[in-house]
Amino acid sequence: MQRNTIQKQVILDYLHSVKSHPSADQVHLAVKKKLPTISKATVYRILKNFCQEDLVKEITSDVSHYDACLEQHTHFICQDCKQVFDVSDFDKSIHPPKKVKAGKINNYQINFFGCCNKCTK
Repeated sequence: MQRNTIQKQVILDYLHSVKSHPSADQVHLAVKKKLPTISKATVYRILKNFCQEDLVKEITSDVSHYDACLEQHTHFICQDCKQVFDVSDFDKSIHPPKKVKAGKINNYQINFFGCCNKCTK
């Protein structure tokens, strides 16, 4: 594990404080309020490290979004506005097998794609 810095702590605190699944650019804009000199490159690097250290999940679509909630859960990604939502009404009794012919499954991610209620109107 790498050393903890104020930049890392502010980014992690921000991700834990939101449910909105922000993109790296959105994280940068938010943490810039507390750390005005932080660069986009630093934010991107820290987010990449957080994903590698399993501190944050990366939700990939057209743009990567980040989620500090590490509990296994499902996401809905709007194909119009690109917003990411947690799906709480998905049947959680559906679990993938622990092992498949290709190898052992350590983790999985289920994403639904469609048009959110706001964009449908």
